[in-house]
Amino acid sequence: MMHSVESLEKELARLRCRPRAEAATPVLGEFMVDVAGEPAPYVDRVRAVLSAAVALGATSEFEDQDLPVESIPGWFIAVSSGPGGNPPEFSRNGRDLYVSYTGWVPWDIQDWLYRFAPEEESRGWEWWDATLVGLSRVRVWVDCWGESFFGCEELRWLLCTAGAVHVDGPAVRDVEDWAAEAKDGPADAT
Repeated sequence: MMHSVESLEKELARLRCRPRAEAATPVLGEFMVDVAGEPAPYVDRVRAVLSAAVALGATSEFEDQDLPVESIPGWFIAVSSGPGGNPPEFSRNGRDLYVSYTGWVPWDIQDWLYRFAPEEESRGWEWWDATLVGLSRVRVWVDCWGESFFGCEELRWLLCTAGAVHVDGPAVRDVEDWAAEAKDGPADAT
């Protein structure tokens, strides 16, 4: 999956403001996330990290050097910095959840950020929206270009470490499912 500076700018706009239904593709990828506590702060954390990463992707040079992390929330840097970091409890629990799901080691912040380089092909999704569907449940919607199987482990890492207690997905859903939820469901976090 190739991203461009233009597609990253559009993704950044969707992170800032819920997109219009007529702008949607026929299908979207969906992750169902159960969170500890209120879902709105969870969505805010996810959006803050993704907004910073997508903005870096649109503006930074990716030339085998460390990317600047000043715009990345501190809790995400801490959880993505190996055993020396001191992340908050919600993030530590999410790291453990991710490891239990995948059996992999936690992500390093620089490896994670490099997934947002425009020429990086392994990130098979772009942010679409998040909807609150219960007292502690969030549905995260992504543009997956109609694919049922796509690279998304960097997203799963973020969803877990932002405070999830359970993450299901991805599943491919008709855009009408998102549109009905976005229109009639609880308001999003912004």
